[in-house]
Amino acid sequence: MKCNLKKIDPEIANLIVAETKRQRYTLDLIPSENIVSRAILEALGSPLTNKYSEGYPSRRYYAGNTVIDDVEVLAQERARKAFRLGKEWHVNVQPYSGSPANLAVYVGLLKPGEKILGMSLPFGGHLTHGWKVSVTGKFFTAVQYGVNRDGFLDYDEIAVLAKKEKPRIVVAGATAYPRVIDFEQFAKIAHGVGAYLMVDMAHIAGLVAAGAHPSPFPYADIVSTTTHKTLRGPRGAIIFVNKNSKIAADYKIDIASAIDKAVFPGLQGGPHDNQTAAIAVALKEASTPAFKKYGHQIVKNARALARALQKLKFDLVSGGTDNHLMLIDLTNLGISGREAQDRLESVSIITNRNTIPYDTRSPFDPSGIRIGTPSLTTRGMKEREMKLVAGFIHEALIGNNARTVRKKVIVLCKKFPLNN
Repeated sequence: MKCNLKKIDPEIANLIVAETKRQRYTLDLIPSENIVSRAILEALGSPLTNKYSEGYPSRRYYAGNTVIDDVEVLAQERARKAFRLGKEWHVNVQPYSGSPANLAVYVGLLKPGEKILGMSLPFGGHLTHGWKVSVTGKFFTAVQYGVNRDGFLDYDEIAVLAKKEKPRIVVAGATAYPRVIDFEQFAKIAHGVGAYLMVDMAHIAGLVAAGAHPSPFPYADIVSTTTHKTLRGPRGAIIFVNKNSKIAADYKIDIASAIDKAVFPGLQGGPHDNQTAAIAVALKEASTPAFKKYGHQIVKNARALARALQKLKFDLVSGGTDNHLMLIDLTNLGISGREAQDRLESVSIITNRNTIPYDTRSPFDPSGIRIGTPSLTTRGMKEREMKLVAGFIHEALIGNNARTVRKKVIVLCKKFPLNN
């Protein structure tokens, strides 16, 4: 059956064209966004979307899932390969996205009201690390840690908090922390109080796969991740479970089975099989030498961008970056995060306003913006282009040459076109 979207639904077709054009002619500096390959788009748009497959490989509630089983098993095997793991790591590739994945871990391992120790949202954590407006902060007792005045995690303070509160799960991971996280220290803290260590590596998964960031796997009991962001795959998530977890053995829990049951049937029905296939494609890409080079270039670009911004007198939280992102404190410029975001969008530079540690402004109009380099690196840009981008940001926020800056941005976009 042949179908032409423009003929069947011209409104949606035109909106897709408009969004494609917007992406083509903007510099995307949002750290959680990236550009997937054509192969991933093909998998997402495949007939796999037609199938329903409640359950797990060889244990489905519907017939006709032989091929789907192969797809899911392949995704699991590729996940282990991408992160250099053995069979002691169980892999669940069914969560629809990162938030349901994190919730599934809590539902599988905790009773309502038991404690989670996670990073506070205003200090760089995620909603699902126990923030009060999230279901994770409503169904469970959340205790939060932050960063010191210099913008760094204080592991001694976190250890004191853990000993006092005795959580059942300690969550390590962030959405707006520009420094390397010491997973070994977190393991000592968590295991020292009889807690699971769960690492949410959603933002840095691609860097870990590339060897551009220390791996959490030698230390964690559970690792969750989204499959987009630096991993450069489709929207989705993976939960890795260490079947040899000493904490799980102490609690006499089959940790892999408990989390699988929390995903299905606990929180969702059948997986999105087209998404699973696209995740498998992304994981194959992440196991290549080219991806390793890409992951290291993300970090090189982020550091180059940070240095260039600092030379232009921008104030960076923690004084720089070790990963793919940075936080700009705009207080000394006298403009808010929302105003900066809007000014930059007017010249086709896409960022997101973000709270900074100890922010006194509203989260709807905070004191900072968060920027990162994954998308620009995917387009092929390197350190030289980062200096140009820093200059564009400076001109847009400090000067009055919006039209000129936008022209420069479009020229750079044309020089480094989208590959999908």
